[in-house]
Amino acid sequence: MDKLRAMEVFVATVDAGSFAAAAEALDLSAVMVGKHIRALEEQLGARLLERTTRRHALTEIGAAYLERCRDVLASVHTADGVAESLRAVPQGLLRVTAPVAYGSHRLTPVIGDYIAAYPRVKVELSLSDRVVDLAEEGFDCGLRSGPTFDDSLIARPLALTRMFAVASPAWVARHGQPKHPSDLEAFALLGFTSWGPNHEWRFTRQGKTVHVPVRGPLTADNGQALLAAAIAGVGVIVQADALLGPALASGQVVQLLPDWELPTRAMHLMRLPEARPSAKLRSFVDFVVERLG
Repeated sequence: MDKLRAMEVFVATVDAGSFAAAAEALDLSAVMVGKHIRALEEQLGARLLERTTRRHALTEIGAAYLERCRDVLASVHTADGVAESLRAVPQGLLRVTAPVAYGSHRLTPVIGDYIAAYPRVKVELSLSDRVVDLAEEGFDCGLRSGPTFDDSLIARPLALTRMFAVASPAWVARHGQPKHPSDLEAFALLGFTSWGPNHEWRFTRQGKTVHVPVRGPLTADNGQALLAAAIAGVGVIVQADALLGPALASGQVVQLLPDWELPTRAMHLMRLPEARPSAKLRSFVDFVVERLG
């Protein structure tokens, strides 16, 4: 029998003055009230109440135990209140993970606005281009690029990410602006190490798709490193608009094959499937989806 419930019944019985009155207050039968009291007494190995035909009186042990029961129940009530407060008011530490480029250029400004709106929340942002296990690594939520196949998580879609092929102005000056995607096969194409040796870029125009194998002298596990290589004139990269936007605007890189389209990439905000997510997580998810969805 649940000990906290038995303590609650014991306190109610003393306060009400009888099993019958306690039963009415707790919406239990008098028999069940008696079972709770006897269960406590059996666990303690001592009587808590002296029972007579007309009333119940506390024993010496019962009186001392009653005060401790009141303390325990008050502590439980306080703990429940703290938990409920955390669910009602956004506060505490929120751990978030995101891809490096998207997290740096798109998510971080949104987090700044979120913190201004919810100053009692502290956000810990971890940027990584690998797929992070939210549960294993203790994250509240994470942003993921590409299709999502993890049914164990709840996914909220964000706006699609556009991809561009770019190179430095110096590279274009040396090699010229390619007229067709197949022209790229003669040049150094830089990609992620995780892509492997058979990765291809797919360019589409007017229903026609051209596949370009990605071959080059450099691969990296970080989009910023690939962008730095492209700016230095090492070769051509295909990256997301979140990373390329500032470099395109400043002229550090220029877009190649602007009449051709590359596949967009899906972006999702993922969280664990809690039945009642905390206020900090719920408010953060809603805030990001509103700004980046």
